[in-house]
Amino acid sequence: MPKNEAFKTSGGTAMAEAPVKAPEPSVVPAVPSPPATSSRRAIPETTADGRPVLEVWISYRDEPSEETRNVLVEHYLKLVRYTAERLHSRLPSEVDVEDLMSSGLFGLIDAINAFDLDRGVKFSTYCTQRIRGAIFDELRAMDWVPRLVRSRTAKVDRARKSLEMTSGRKATEQEVTEHLNVSQDEFEKIRRDSRPVSMVSLNRKWYETDSSRDITEIDVVRDRRQESPVSQLQREDLKYLLTRGLSRAERLIVILYYYEEMTMKEIGVTLDLSESRVSQMHSSILARLKAQMQHRTKEA
Repeated sequence: MPKNEAFKTSGGTAMAEAPVKAPEPSVVPAVPSPPATSSRRAIPETTADGRPVLEVWISYRDEPSEETRNVLVEHYLKLVRYTAERLHSRLPSEVDVEDLMSSGLFGLIDAINAFDLDRGVKFSTYCTQRIRGAIFDELRAMDWVPRLVRSRTAKVDRARKSLEMTSGRKATEQEVTEHLNVSQDEFEKIRRDSRPVSMVSLNRKWYETDSSRDITEIDVVRDRRQESPVSQLQREDLKYLLTRGLSRAERLIVILYYYEEMTMKEIGVTLDLSESRVSQMHSSILARLKAQMQHRTKEA
């Protein structure tokens, strides 16, 4: 309740209400905000041994030594992994990211040796390009296809995609030839060069599956040395159809001659018959089989 105070005036006694004092706002202690999450490329300002990075750089500039360089290499190694992983995401799965990091490490060392501290350039920006360049150089060295072939392949692909986007349909060879402004013979040469024999790993992933086991190239590659089960069944059915109704000797002549690819003389030795007798029986068998097939054709 506000207090009333009385005071005298010329007109008598007046009552005045004391002013109400506003309550003081409660003070809430400030809570420090959590530090922002650093990105994968963020490089700390101090090295692993607690020294400022600038101090290490100045020490390396004044007195270059392998020990100081190794401290800088360890400090910026994170950039090598970051760059290698980004490039690896666009490469085939058989390329190992550790191999890319090894190549990028040489680029980092070259960047440290060539970096000029007095230029005022940020080293992380400078060395990233050197790391990428070292990785690209190693990839080109690993590629057995000449760079000219790769360039022609990209040239044909760009021309084909440009025509397909314009026309909305698959581009013909004649259209690609005219777009490249080359002769037909030159285009044939470019096309041959753009389709070199490539080498792939049999352990490369073929496609994604819902199961825990991925399908690889070795699971889907065709084995031309192995006979198809369907063809094998068809051959067995045909053998049964041809030899049905034949005697044992006639059946053996058909099987040995057409399936085992033996000669008439070898069949005669096996069946204890003369070569002429085997040939005579073979001709008789063919005539009977031909008559049977003609009869079945008429029934069909």
